[in-house]
Amino acid sequence: MNRPQTQEYPEWGNTYIRLVEGDVIEILTKQATDFAEFINSLVEKADYAYAPGKWTIKELIGHIVDTERILVFRLLCFARGEKAPLPGFEEDDYVAAANFADLSLFSFAEEFILLRKANLYLINSLNEDELNRIGNANGKQMSVRSLVYILAGHIIHHTNVIKERYL
Repeated sequence: MNRPQTQEYPEWGNTYIRLVEGDVIEILTKQATDFAEFINSLVEKADYAYAPGKWTIKELIGHIVDTERILVFRLLCFARGEKAPLPGFEEDDYVAAANFADLSLFSFAEEFILLRKANLYLINSLNEDELNRIGNANGKQMSVRSLVYILAGHIIHHTNVIKERYL
């Protein structure tokens, strides 16, 4: 899959897309197990936040799972030619409204594996025309291809955040 061009996604997407080096499908596939193993390695710090007002590890992992779902919903809509603009989401509000503290990191790891594997079936089924389709989310245009790269980069970004700020 070709790397998306800058006109295919909003500026915020560069935060994630620039982190993706190599075959994006291989990266997504490897993340399904590697990121789950990483989540499981964080059990002793599950309720830790590195500063007041910052998310705990559980909240951060919950955000990652929520974002995976939202980005893939957008990807599906755009791949199928949806013309209606999709809403944005406020990540802090989503985390505040969730019961992430009541869940285990092991359950998050299992959920991520299943979610990512299911998402890969969809992504791998897309042809070039579908990958090139553009949709609107939160008032910004983005291609299906860019969402695939953002999915991979989002995991890389947050893995780096956890390693730098939480461990």
